[in-house]
Amino acid sequence: MDVEVFAELLSPAGQSLLREVRGVAPAEKLAVATRLRQRYAPALVAAALTQNRLRTRAVAKFGAAEAAALYFTADGLEQATRTSVADHRARRFAALGAGSAADLCCGIGADALALARAGIEVLAVDRDPLTCALARANAEVLGLADRVEVRCADVGDVSTAGYDALFADPARRGGRGRIFDPEAYSPPLSWAVEAASAAPLAALKVAPGIPHEAVPPQAEAEWVSHAGDVKEAVLWFTPVSGAAAAPRATLLPSGETLAGRGLPDPPAGPVGRYLYEPDGAVVRAHLVADVAALLEGRLIDPTIAYVTTDAPPRATPYATGYEITDVLPFNVKKLRALLRERGVGTVTVKKRGSAVEPEELRRKLKLDAKAATGSCTVFLTRVAGAPSMLLGHPLPREPR
Repeated sequence: MDVEVFAELLSPAGQSLLREVRGVAPAEKLAVATRLRQRYAPALVAAALTQNRLRTRAVAKFGAAEAAALYFTADGLEQATRTSVADHRARRFAALGAGSAADLCCGIGADALALARAGIEVLAVDRDPLTCALARANAEVLGLADRVEVRCADVGDVSTAGYDALFADPARRGGRGRIFDPEAYSPPLSWAVEAASAAPLAALKVAPGIPHEAVPPQAEAEWVSHAGDVKEAVLWFTPVSGAAAAPRATLLPSGETLAGRGLPDPPAGPVGRYLYEPDGAVVRAHLVADVAALLEGRLIDPTIAYVTTDAPPRATPYATGYEITDVLPFNVKKLRALLRERGVGTVTVKKRGSAVEPEELRRKLKLDAKAATGSCTVFLTRVAGAPSMLLGHPLPREPR
């Protein structure tokens, strides 16, 4: 789809076509396209069917109502921030006093829309004309056009002087997929850091796997998860961030946040009655020691992010708890025999520090969920350096 076709999609005829293709299943796409090409240009039909497919995929990030109204490209949807995450960041900008912000590399506008919803005036910048057209349309359909100015330009040519805050989301995908080297981002992380350092307040979205040594000393790093899945890392440049800024893990949708206290790594010891799996954001932020201190626990291995304890279970938003029934050396045959003996037909397999893939283990276990109704969680991991299997069950959300 190019800018001209997208403009046709926004016309009354294009909008009528979008309504016609709403809900078309993949298996029906060819037949529907053939029929519609008798009344519409082929390029417009293809664009409408693509929007229908992308809007279906977008529900997971944006919710059904917004996904049905917004416009996407495949790359734009892939790179767009989930609404809950963008809103969290926008609320933090607003709490820090930002009344205006420059959103650099704005893409289809997901972050600009969140900033505008938080009451912030936004300059959204991207160099791709089609992407800019989508961002404008998205601001319009959500009733936020009066707070979002979209400018098609190279971010290096745009002055952000006079704005209270700067947000940048450098492109981290290329022709060969994900880009892991921060200096290969577009624009490079070093350029973004320089721009952020010159702003009164700034945040840079980076890949969750960014090495801690790549975090600039003047920034606070925040890792954000949603429903347990790590979604992003953000480098915050605020008047109080700097060498003393601790890494932070934020869990959505609850909004719980854990700031590091610089604790040393906890000791390792034998597996106790309870095992805790820290949230992915906690692990990425290197705050497992802080969770272990909250639980008065220890590690099962110096290199594995599982916390164990014999103390009565405690509720914490930063880790999921399990009661452990068995600790065994890794052996598929013994595991299969034990599960069948106990009438287990369904297993949830988790792994840390193991080369065995969960699906591979499930196939080898050959359990019969119809004949056996029991369930079990199996952890593939290392205990004191040895490949091990831990069997257990999730603790109630409110431990007894």
